[in-house]
This record gives sequence, structure tokens and C-alpha cells, in this order.
Amino acid sequence: MAAQALLAQTPAVTAQDSTSQQNANPGQQPPPPEAGGPQSDTGPYALPKANPDNQPARPAPPPSPKPTEGMPSYSINVEVPLVSVDALVLTKDGQFIPGLQKEQFRVLEDNVSQPIQSFGLTKGGFTAVLLVEFASTPPFQVSRRQFLYDALRASYAFTDQMQKNDFVSVVSYDLRPSILVDFSSDKEAIYHALNNLRMPGLSETDLYDALYDTLDRLDRIDGRKEIILISSGIDTFSRITYDKVLKKIKATPNVTIYTISTGFLWREYMDARPGMGAAIRHMDYLQADNQMSTFAKMTGGRWFSPRFQGELPEDFREIGAAVRNQYTLTYRPTNAKLDGTYRKLKVQVVQPGTDKPLVVKDQNGKEVKYQVLAREGYTARHEVD
Repeated sequence: MAAQALLAQTPAVTAQDSTSQQNANPGQQPPPPEAGGPQSDTGPYALPKANPDNQPARPAPPPSPKPTEGMPSYSINVEVPLVSVDALVLTKDGQFIPGLQKEQFRVLEDNVSQPIQSFGLTKGGFTAVLLVEFASTPPFQVSRRQFLYDALRASYAFTDQMQKNDFVSVVSYDLRPSILVDFSSDKEAIYHALNNLRMPGLSETDLYDALYDTLDRLDRIDGRKEIILISSGIDTFSRITYDKVLKKIKATPNVTIYTISTGFLWREYMDARPGMGAAIRHMDYLQADNQMSTFAKMTGGRWFSPRFQGELPEDFREIGAAVRNQYTLTYRPTNAKLDGTYRKLKVQVVQPGTDKPLVVKDQNGKEVKYQVLAREGYTARHEVD
């Protein structure tokens, strides 16, 4: 209970806060590289430079209406909240593409282009919740050892790549979520918590309840946050429905979910031994994979389904590069209504002044295929509900 209360009151630790702390104590850690992305794992890319002279001229504003005789002269100024969108631009191999400029981005809200007011490359540490499934037996099966081993291996691999300015909370769940470590940058504390995940007691995996509860807690923390969900994707007896979880994801801003599915080898082993209920079991896990993928896609994250333990370090290297290097775009919506509706978002990388996709080439002049990952939408709500 004390850990739960602490998590609810923990202030946001954002990438900017961490960077400020580094500047105040330059001797503790070298400053991050200049804007342009991690040079060690991206390689050079040829990007067409944005030319402001080629930008289309803004239309002249319409003439102000003449005041009506006898009508009092006053004006009303309604301030519309800014919307901040984090975008990740990756090659097909998962490498971050640095060096993009503001004029090369286009943001659509409900298919309407939005004027980008501010732009920058967000670098630094992250604030994340490591949400781990920890149960004794999977539904309708006898042994869960493979699932538990996969979850622990993935958790250790994630902790291994933590840096000094990363803050992580560890939450395990079965019938209910349990906070093992509140937000901390101490690797040893996180390792110690994971070392205690050895003897699961319950068989329930109430994924929806755990994810909803985590989102609810993170909604009280300012700044960017991440959830690293390590799970089979199976839900047993949650009180919260799948639709309610999706609604909660839409209503929770500035949270990116990365999902790691467990138990691939065990599932492959069981699929090779068809029997009573094999088809139903197979469909259960296909649905679980689809849910895990949906959680990530909705928030601009990624879904991973590693087959072997050796894949985990590379998966988390990609997640680390993603959360430490994102383009942040801010705009004031042309639709100023705060009516609680869900607005669909789409971020594109285009040739400046056009809606044509930007052409990116590598150092050999070969065109590079890439993808833009960003949140699919947000709920237009008042600051105080």
C-alpha cells in the first residue's frame, strides 16, 4: 500500500528534467550528442534540405467586418490547448533516422492539416513502467514455466539497458497488479524485485485490469511516459472489458506502450501436438497477439514477439533508441472544441511544401524504406474533468 501511494504521488521525471540535472552537474555524466540522432547505430542518410523560399505564401487574412451601429465594441479570446505529438521515424531495420526538419513533417487531425507551431528532437532518459505478467498456470493448460521464464528474461534484458537518467517502476500482475518498485534509476533495486518473481501463487492473468490501473496512475504524472508490457496477452477474469481498456488508452495522453509477447516456443510446441481444444487454444493466442499489437499501435509504440532469448537484447535496444530519440511536434488544433471527442491523428514525413512522401537515401545513394510511428489519436478534453 505504501508503494502504491508513492507511485500515485511521484512527480514526473521527464527527459528535459534529466537533461537539466546533467547540466547542473557536468562531472557526473557526459552531455548527450547533438541533435541528429545516435550516430553509432544509424549511419548517415541523405535528406533533402528544406527550402523556406519554396514554401507557399500564406493567404491574406479577410478584411475585418465593419462594426454595427449601436453594438458595443468588445472581443472574446478563447485559448485552445496545445497538442504535443511524439513521432518516431525508423528504417525497416528499426534504426532511427536523424536530421529531419520541421518543414518535412505534416500532422493531420481528422484528415485536416494542422500548422506546426514548435518542433524539436526529444533526447534523454525516460519514465517507464515495466508491467510483467506473473502467474502460475496459463488458462486451460498444465505448465506455465516457459511463459514465466520468458517474462523474467525479457525483464532482465530491459533492465540491463537502463541508463542513469532512466526512471523505472516495476509492476507485476496476476489477479491484481502489485507495485514492486516505485520509480527509480537504481538498477540493483529493480534486479532485486525481479529476483523475487520465482513462486507465483495465482493462475489468473487479469491483463485488462492491470493495464487500466497502470494507465490511470500514469495519467496523474506529467510529461512523456512509457509502458513496457511483458505478457502472454491472455486475459482471464478482468472486471474491465477490452473496449474499456481501448477507451482508457485513447483518453490517456503522452503514454507510449511497447509490448513483448511471451511463450512463443511453448505455443509452437503445443501447436505441433493437435488434440482436443487445440484449435480453440490456437485462436486464443492469435487474439492475444492481436491485442498486444493493438495496444502498441494505438500509442505509437511497437509490438515484439521474440522466438528466442537471443532476440531480446536487440528488441530492447530498439525500444531504448525509440524512447530516447523522438521528434516532438506541437500544434494548436484548428478544431477548438473541447467536447470529449476522439480526434484521429496521422503524422507524415513529406517533401517540404507538398504532400508527397520524403525520399531518404543512404550513404550509397540507395533509397531507404522507413515508417513513421506516432499516436493514432487523442481525446479532446478539458484540463479538469
